[in-house]
Amino acid sequence: MASDRTALPAPPRNAPAPRGVRLTAVLATKWRSLTDELWQTAIPLGRHAFGRAAKVALDEVALTALLASIRLPTGRDRRRINSEVFAARELYRARGWLDEPVRYHVTPEPLRRAHWGHSNSRSVEFVHLRFDSDYEPHPGEPGRDRWLGYAANRTAHAWVLRHRGRPRPWLVCIHGLGMGYPFTDFAGFRATWLHEQLGLNVVLPVLPLHGPRAIDQRSGAGFISGEHMDTVHAEAQAMWDLRRLLSWVRAQEAPAVGVYGLSLGGYNAALIAALEPELACVIAGVPATCFVQLVQEHAPALLLRDPDLLEVMWEGVQQVLSVVSPLSLSPLVAWERRFLFGGLIDRFVPLSHVQQLWNHWEQPRAVFYEGSHLSFTWEEEVRFLLREALDSSGLAV
Repeated sequence: MASDRTALPAPPRNAPAPRGVRLTAVLATKWRSLTDELWQTAIPLGRHAFGRAAKVALDEVALTALLASIRLPTGRDRRRINSEVFAARELYRARGWLDEPVRYHVTPEPLRRAHWGHSNSRSVEFVHLRFDSDYEPHPGEPGRDRWLGYAANRTAHAWVLRHRGRPRPWLVCIHGLGMGYPFTDFAGFRATWLHEQLGLNVVLPVLPLHGPRAIDQRSGAGFISGEHMDTVHAEAQAMWDLRRLLSWVRAQEAPAVGVYGLSLGGYNAALIAALEPELACVIAGVPATCFVQLVQEHAPALLLRDPDLLEVMWEGVQQVLSVVSPLSLSPLVAWERRFLFGGLIDRFVPLSHVQQLWNHWEQPRAVFYEGSHLSFTWEEEVRFLLREALDSSGLAV
């Protein structure tokens, strides 16, 4: 398991530097820290040393670029955010959602009307599915009006790879943070392998605030950025949209439906497993399991540098986020149909997250590979686990 990384340097209190300059400085600092760590402790000598170093470096560069792109709330916004969290905690406690988080989630109406058209991404032909989400936060929830004002987010999207002829099993693939476009999603899930070689129908939904649903230039901006009520609403809407999409998939005469998620998608796959018992399997890949821990682990200098302005009571944030946490709800999918994998040197999602979900799921079949967050696509152990999960669940044909 990788050792703790050096915290990112705190930016000055005056006007921030241009993003490009800030990113260059952060990358330089992170690279020096990473190089020292690899030489001194993390990478043992041997024929696999260079491979492990390359995997860690790939994660670190991508993670640093992601952290440098996050826009942080201002001091005034932070005070508003704290007020929203405290109000939400009291509301959730009064309605019994903190004691029974499953009651927070409303079962949506089945999806009966959708729009679709044929499209192409790097020679991959697919169907672009669109439908009205119709999700709304509960009446009286803090941040409700702001959330409903995100116009682009109110239309749900999905990329569909479907075989003609007889009905086939379906696999729902839920992407990670910053994805949500056909070329990234198809590559991350090796969608053509799932579709063409394993014979599956594959549907890749776009999570709230991602891809064509984005509210900023960066896909996923606002999902995990300090606007804690936006994170709650994003996860609640993700569950709503996924369940509506599952109703559409089942209406296509699907003999079996499985769910496979990566990173943030792994979080969502684990959460949907607590709401939809009739899934053939659930595969959580490199899953995050606690947003508060991620913030505290990755960006303490950025988000905790000014406690007089921040004034965050992390316990309150954790309580509010518990209604959309896969660790707060009991899985409904059978034990033998739960699968996980995680990287031993993952720099995005510490292995402790995967272990927490593994224990919460009563230690089902899992693979802990000697790789990083981004290296899973070429890890042989992961491919074997995916094939095992799909074969044993009756999905591979």
